[in-house]
Amino acid sequence: MKLDQDLQSIQEVRNFLHEAKQAQKQLEKMSQAQIDAIVHSMAKAAEAEAARLAEMAVEETGFGKVEDKRIKNLFAAQHIYAAIKDMKTVGIIRRDEANRVWEVAQPMGIVAGIVPSTNPTSTTIFKALIAIKSRNAIIFSPHPSAAKCTQEAARIVREAAERAGAPQGLIHCITAPTLAATQELMTHKLTDVILATGGIGMVKAAYSSGKPAFGVGPGNVPVYVHASANLQRAARLIVQSKTFDNGTICASEQAIVADQSIKEILIAELKKQGAYFLNQQEKEKVAAIIMEGQGLNPKIVGRSAQKLAEMAGIRIPAETKVLIAEEQHIGKEYPFSIEKLSPILAFYTVQNWQEGCDISMKLLELGGLGHTLGIHCEDESVIEAFGLEKPASRIVVNAGTTFGGIGLSTGIFPSLTLGCGSFGNNITSDNIGPQHLLNIKRVAFGIREVGPDEGVREETRVEQASTAGSFPIRREEVLEIIKSVLAEMK
Repeated sequence: MKLDQDLQSIQEVRNFLHEAKQAQKQLEKMSQAQIDAIVHSMAKAAEAEAARLAEMAVEETGFGKVEDKRIKNLFAAQHIYAAIKDMKTVGIIRRDEANRVWEVAQPMGIVAGIVPSTNPTSTTIFKALIAIKSRNAIIFSPHPSAAKCTQEAARIVREAAERAGAPQGLIHCITAPTLAATQELMTHKLTDVILATGGIGMVKAAYSSGKPAFGVGPGNVPVYVHASANLQRAARLIVQSKTFDNGTICASEQAIVADQSIKEILIAELKKQGAYFLNQQEKEKVAAIIMEGQGLNPKIVGRSAQKLAEMAGIRIPAETKVLIAEEQHIGKEYPFSIEKLSPILAFYTVQNWQEGCDISMKLLELGGLGHTLGIHCEDESVIEAFGLEKPASRIVVNAGTTFGGIGLSTGIFPSLTLGCGSFGNNITSDNIGPQHLLNIKRVAFGIREVGPDEGVREETRVEQASTAGSFPIRREEVLEIIKSVLAEMK
């Protein structure tokens, strides 16, 4: 009798969970040096396979560019590894001797790693590294359209971990991904925390599972270009950022908001960088392929400008890198104003930074609350106003938002899972790392006593020395003596 695919996938998840539980208990007993050696082995293995995994991802999904996916794999294996390699995650990780508090790290247990089709191999490498660094087991649920490359990435880091001494069964990946399997993984009693990267529906499911969850929202990222900006640099960085891996990173720019006074110069600079500005007829044809029903058309995700033009039935120069349309409106009925995950940008014109602030806010409210905002500007007062007022967790200044948001070109903690805070209904606004997969216990020593009648005080007794020795004196008696002395002095 052949089992139903859903039943098979559910049983596989349950088997993985039981194996992971045993393996994680062994991992938890390892020293910091042992954990660090395992993570180093995983990072080196991922680094060596970065190019092959990139090729597999593009071949299987059709999304993005091989070279850019290789860079993303290396970002996880090198840059993120460098940021976490010296992090203490075992035993007492901090001692506050002034307040006599020790912080003790304890793993959460088993992590459910939900992996998107847009960044399948880099996300797998990243989540495996931070899970093992924090002494957790991890089970991956790949997107069905990226199952093979996700499984291969998981296999590479698993075998590298085991070569370095990790117990078997610590890292798993569902082999026949189904919705039922993902649901079982997220809700099973042995799962301790969910690390979800994916579409809105998947993130909502993670938060509805009854388990602690780190999910991330969409990133409808506006980038404001102020009159004071270095326009040549701004145009170069925006196009570089937006076209990286054909726009599949959710921190990539979705709309340019530019001051009227520098509009024409900025447009000329964008054209020099490979931008093609659509006329009204072309805009309507491209708008028709952006949406499918009430959401983004998955067929345009991660496709090149040439492929998008072909789909829309328009002709563009061969050197075109990104399609841009001027827009005045914001809303789901205006497709250029939504998150597009492809090399397509909206272009808004404003009179001043206050109007730019308003347009940027509306774009975030449409579908990017809490995620990322970009600004190209040399006036720090304007930068400060944007940073203070916007409901975005990452304000990227004078850099591409793709690289700035993930912490590659900025000093933000490097990550491939970007929290959106309560703005985007997320539990954190941080870039996620090993520190989010730890329970921190606190060993606190008594440093003061609590008197029965007088509340909290540093000392319950004041000792007064005398030639005969010392004797205790109550605080009330000291106060009475002081009052008496002051009265006599009057």
